[in-house]
Amino acid sequence: MGPLRIGVLGCADIARRRMLPAMAASADMEIACLASRDPRRARDIARPYGCRAYGDYQQALDDPDVDVVYVPLPASLHARWTEAALTAGKHVLAEKPLTTDRAETAALLDAAQARGLVLRENVMFVHHSQHRTVRDLLTKGVIGELRSMRAEFTIPLRPDGDIRHCRELGGGALWDTGVYPVRAALHFLGPRLSVLGAASANGAGKDVDTAGAALLHTPDGVTAHLSFGLDHGYRSLYELTGSQGRITLDRAFTPSANHAPAVRVERPEGTEELFLPPDDQVARALDAFVAAVRAGAGSDSGSAASTCLRQAELLDEIAVAST
Repeated sequence: MGPLRIGVLGCADIARRRMLPAMAASADMEIACLASRDPRRARDIARPYGCRAYGDYQQALDDPDVDVVYVPLPASLHARWTEAALTAGKHVLAEKPLTTDRAETAALLDAAQARGLVLRENVMFVHHSQHRTVRDLLTKGVIGELRSMRAEFTIPLRPDGDIRHCRELGGGALWDTGVYPVRAALHFLGPRLSVLGAASANGAGKDVDTAGAALLHTPDGVTAHLSFGLDHGYRSLYELTGSQGRITLDRAFTPSANHAPAVRVERPEGTEELFLPPDDQVARALDAFVAAVRAGAGSDSGSAASTCLRQAELLDEIAVAST
């Protein structure tokens, strides 16, 4: 079976820095074309990859040599162009969040299922092997019964023109950095989470939230305190506290491919650091998408879709609770 031929809609930073190089390096993918509203920009970025350049997104969707589509556009455009790609019969990998509205997210997931197509939200960190190590430690009861979780993802302030500061484009801390701790809570605590409360704040002169926090809990009383922000010192970690200890993972969400993770385990008898080999979560995320397309849309019994939808529901509940 040959490589999947992928069409890229847009020239976002995440596409240029991480996704396009990873796609080019993959034996299972071939970059067929790149589209931008600026034809010159499309040509400049497409040139190193030897792929076609289009000055219109629809041209990429109409290209018969495109099997799958990657959508790294601003969040407010995800619904429109993901739906268009599905209508064109293409599998889709869309940047997170899939949309900023849970009803739109549900509609897109239903549309993909109805057409027998794979639709995945590109939350890359869950594919990194370090989280499997943490889950194994929890399963083995290394820290006893799980009591609480804390997760933070904050980044420094970006320039005024950055799309994260534009409400009309789906900007704001919750939709940009809040996705990570919410998904981490789902990853370790499961889908039966409820929002107890949330708060947010807008930075000076900004019309979007630049800081926020939420408190969630499970039916068993395990709590999750989640923090996120766009005007902070960099922080990317989660901490799981149990009846007999604590597990902490720094650089949890956006580690580079050469980063060697260290999982810190604190127990009454002492503290231990488990040093793990580097892993490339971008490549692993692409591997997972390719595997899903080749296996068929129904092969995972909807688990990816249900997680995506539950995440959208929690984000929506946090947004409502913080107003």
